[in-house]
Amino acid sequence: MQAAIHNCFPDAQVTFNYHNRTPEKKLNKKAIDWLKQQIKLLGDLKFSEEEIEYLRKEIPFLPSQYYDWLKTLRLRPKDQVIMNDDPAQFSIKILGKWDEVTLYEIPLLSLVSEAYFRFVVTGWTLDEQFGIAKKKALELCQHDCAFSEFGARRRRSLETQKVVMEGLIAGAKEAGKEHLLLGTSDVYFAKMFGLKPMGTIAHEWMMGIGAITQDYENANKDAMDCWLRTVGNSHAGLALTDTFGTDVFLRCFKPPYSDYYVGVRQDSGDPLKFAETIAHHYHDVLKLPRFSKSICFSDSLNVDKCIKYKQKADQVGMKCSFGIGTNLTNDFPDSKPMNIVIKIDSANGNPAIKISDNLGKNTGDPETVKRVKKLLGYEEEDWSEGDEKHRWD
Repeated sequence: MQAAIHNCFPDAQVTFNYHNRTPEKKLNKKAIDWLKQQIKLLGDLKFSEEEIEYLRKEIPFLPSQYYDWLKTLRLRPKDQVIMNDDPAQFSIKILGKWDEVTLYEIPLLSLVSEAYFRFVVTGWTLDEQFGIAKKKALELCQHDCAFSEFGARRRRSLETQKVVMEGLIAGAKEAGKEHLLLGTSDVYFAKMFGLKPMGTIAHEWMMGIGAITQDYENANKDAMDCWLRTVGNSHAGLALTDTFGTDVFLRCFKPPYSDYYVGVRQDSGDPLKFAETIAHHYHDVLKLPRFSKSICFSDSLNVDKCIKYKQKADQVGMKCSFGIGTNLTNDFPDSKPMNIVIKIDSANGNPAIKISDNLGKNTGDPETVKRVKKLLGYEEEDWSEGDEKHRWD
């Protein structure tokens, strides 16, 4: 996504804001002091030649000039990250060139989460984490659920994620189905463990483009066009459908786009209904064969949900996979994870919005949300698990 931003919108200026959907989980002064130091250290990071060569080898379809530019990239947290360090009013704002500051979301969220569980909620250990992760991988493999690890941004700690990765690898190996562990979205751990670095597009991409162009009727199409110009038609990957509502997305998700993309990602609303909607679009509208396309489910998953959604995908004739995040890297018996996000707030001075498939995940300027909903003829839906406050209860 950073490569696409750099390729298509190299001069765009954006802002991001941090949101804590579990406001009762607050950082204390020690946590914030530690966090400030870690954010400062982000300015010392740079890509090594070895890492660039690894990326060129594993992701060869990205533009060569992007990798040349990446060698020169440095974050400037002193200028780009603004924090209110009062525990009662804690906030984070990020601002700067889009192709640079897009990199802050994952490390900042993972650092906030680690700060909370390092200094606020401290009565936990890693003793059972390998076994828990291994058991999950075994159960997923026994039900032929292909899955990826997507848990960096809300992990309990760096060490937790490492132990979880080791458990997942061990479980898939013991099941004799290592191919079902598709990879990880954490490129550092992909390199460490010899897994495939993989992920999907984020809502940020469509939100930013909508805000820049102010053409919301064509924002999904514009986003796909820019994406394909960057990665090539044969590497389109998975399309994210729900930035401005899945029904709106499907209006433009026709050939050639539906041919280039191997499938779609589900991230809000009712997954079972989504599977039926997508299967109808592929099989009845586009007349594509059953099991020729895929759904990647990724919305607050656990093992039981994966098994349930796999059964539904089989029923409606869709291949499927699962991007599992917080339930892997922050699953502890006596303390719940924070529900935190960093969302793009504006691009080139215009508000950036997201109109999700369920009310609880809509974000952005309310007046812009209202205007775009009316423009697109969007109909709001809700479902039983749409309350973000209870996302991981």
